[in-house]
Amino acid sequence: MFDKQKLSVFFVLFVLLSTSLSAQTSDLLRIEYLNLPNSNTNNSVNRFRGLFQLPIKIQEGSYLVVGGDYRYLDLKLENVPFDTADLQSVQTIEGSIGYLHKHKESDWLYGFKVGLRLASNFDSKLISDDYLYLVGAYAIRDRTKEGLADKPNRLVLGLDYSTTPGRNYPLPIVNYYREFHPNWTYTLGVPKTNVRYKFDAKNHVQAFVTLDNFFANIQGNKTVNGKVAENISQTIILGGLGYEHYFTEHLLYYGYAAYSISNDYRLRNKERDDIYTIDDKNSLYIRTGIKFKY
Repeated sequence: MFDKQKLSVFFVLFVLLSTSLSAQTSDLLRIEYLNLPNSNTNNSVNRFRGLFQLPIKIQEGSYLVVGGDYRYLDLKLENVPFDTADLQSVQTIEGSIGYLHKHKESDWLYGFKVGLRLASNFDSKLISDDYLYLVGAYAIRDRTKEGLADKPNRLVLGLDYSTTPGRNYPLPIVNYYREFHPNWTYTLGVPKTNVRYKFDAKNHVQAFVTLDNFFANIQGNKTVNGKVAENISQTIILGGLGYEHYFTEHLLYYGYAAYSISNDYRLRNKERDDIYTIDDKNSLYIRTGIKFKY
């Protein structure tokens, strides 16, 4: 766990480095809590997250977008064949700077970002494996404003690349949103696909399938059955229900309850070879928070 001095250092780093553009979210500010218990194995993950994005107008149709994403994950690991004293938590501190431009004669927007992520158990001073570098490019066709389309919609296309070990290729982004009835919308894509129903302006419900994950370097590594593990990661696919309550047009509370369809929680080496499976059993998933969105 971090002492007060380390927490202060990383808070300063977060403020200085927090610059990000995300083509997949219109959130300007988000604070949330996630709980992923597993009664079958007694392993659990608790995540606290804070995110912000700040668009700065450069000229008509052109914006610089700065922001940040901080995640603290409290890990409960039981009945595992390695020492967990230095692996009770991991943290990620992500920052990037992006540029967004709207084409004057169409409804397309184009974006680009570069960034830096620190992802580690931070048991000692920073090392090279704690750093991940990010780059992304996006094209967004936005027809959600009144009068642009009979049924408002938004299409996001893009590529995201990071220097995450074992992933030497960019990840494609495809996301399509559509309002097909005054009270109904749907979104198709990754990381989330959903169908949403609006009871009224303040209360919305949805059914969804989504993907959630984390990755972090292990400073000092772990030796399990004669093999060296250098990072810890989890990828889960979930299906569930969600509720949103709008206090204003842009400020809302949200709560999601889901159950994992697939759970891949492991220690791996730099080549992404599996060293030890921490958990692959299905589990409940609860996420809740408050956000302010565009």
